[in-house]
Amino acid sequence: QVQLVESGGGLVQAGGSLRLSCAASRSIFALRAMGWYRQAPGKQRELVATITSGGSTNYADSVKGRFTISRGDVKNTVYLQMNSLKPEDTAVYYCNVQPSYGLDYWGQGTQVTVSS
Repeated sequence: QVQLVESGGGLVQAGGSLRLSCAASRSIFALRAMGWYRQAPGKQRELVATITSGGSTNYADSVKGRFTISRGDVKNTVYLQMNSLKPEDTAVYYCNVQPSYGLDYWGQGTQVTVSS
């Protein structure tokens, strides 16, 4: 069973930055993509950003130009650099791994709170 360990959440003022990290507990043989999703209170979980095994990235319109997703040098790690944070970015952020076969893996979530 693969576990995803997230870190880097916290409280920041509007305009500030945070960097989220996610690492898989073991190597995943065939991986399609890794990404970040978020869920604000009373709202559905939504895609923030994804990066494929080939390096292609995809971002939600609301974070384009402010957030950057990247993969780490260590296999099966992914980062989310969040700049120019806004109060509407407040949410629990979840790491996601899409294997080439089987079900997705999800992290436990890390809270990001942006104060105005």
